[in-house]
Amino acid sequence: MTATETVPARAGTPTLGAITHAALTVRDLKVSVPWYARLVGAEPVLDEDTGPFRHAVFVLNGTMLGLHQFGSGVDESAPDPRRLGMDHIAFGVADRAELAAWARRLDELGIVRGAIVDAHYGSGLAFKDPDGIPLELFAPPGT
Repeated sequence: MTATETVPARAGTPTLGAITHAALTVRDLKVSVPWYARLVGAEPVLDEDTGPFRHAVFVLNGTMLGLHQFGSGVDESAPDPRRLGMDHIAFGVADRAELAAWARRLDELGIVRGAIVDAHYGSGLAFKDPDGIPLELFAPPGT
């Protein structure tokens, strides 16, 4: 199985679509919003205070990425992939050449990154945001 193949659900299972959005809790939107805006080359489509938290939302090729900042009570320990919960978030790119272009862009932006890692299921490029949240850019295999 590859990352682009679809495995049919068991009979009687309702259809589940693609992931529509992800929300990341950040320390300071004044730091994170400009960082993500430079990274993706777009401004947020929404920036609002809902009371319990303030958030900014980017729309990236149909997927929403929300950045949330809570007023208090946030556990500010560094993200750790071994902690129960989400390990990282990966953004898809068209192919290995586009992944290499992103590596150059990260370098131009001064963002510390790992090397491109090629595997049978695809190629990935790992880096972290200003809060240490693990991010990845991912290309399908054989591209």
